[in-house]
Amino acid sequence: MKKSTKASLIEEVQDKLKRANATFITEYQGIKAQDMNEFRANLGKSSMDFKVIRNTLARRAVKGTPIESIISELKGPTAIAFSYADAAAAAKTLVNYAKEQPKLKLRIGTLGNKVITAAEIKGLAELPSREVLLARMLGSMKAPMTGIAGVLAGVPRKFLYALNAVKDQKAANAGA
Repeated sequence: MKKSTKASLIEEVQDKLKRANATFITEYQGIKAQDMNEFRANLGKSSMDFKVIRNTLARRAVKGTPIESIISELKGPTAIAFSYADAAAAAKTLVNYAKEQPKLKLRIGTLGNKVITAAEIKGLAELPSREVLLARMLGSMKAPMTGIAGVLAGVPRKFLYALNAVKDQKAANAGA
């Protein structure tokens, strides 16, 4: 590989690292090229990239970044998955594919500048989607206001019930 090609590849990976909110270091040895291409196509739909890169070039790209501590994991056949949107959805996609394709092994990942283990990646994959979490949060924020509205509406309603009871009682006494 030419020196200029290596430099552009390192620059590309550094750019992806800067834009990604999560990265996942995987081992892919033994996966057929056709299966890998299908997997990449599916990842593209969910705002992810999957890059197979030589470890020496990956080490150079990671050097000097906040996630430099993952350099020790860059050994053997390595591929990096970059997530630009929902990290939980990306982790879910990778974990599901690893179940289908046991030759894909999750080694380590990063969430922002924090390094996460393979077990934490699996835990991240079990989180509900962003939309579900937002809906739950909105529901919990709305619940106290709904309760207060119910209580405030209950006061005039109970007063009306009391007036109707008095009216019914007077009508019963007048008729007797």
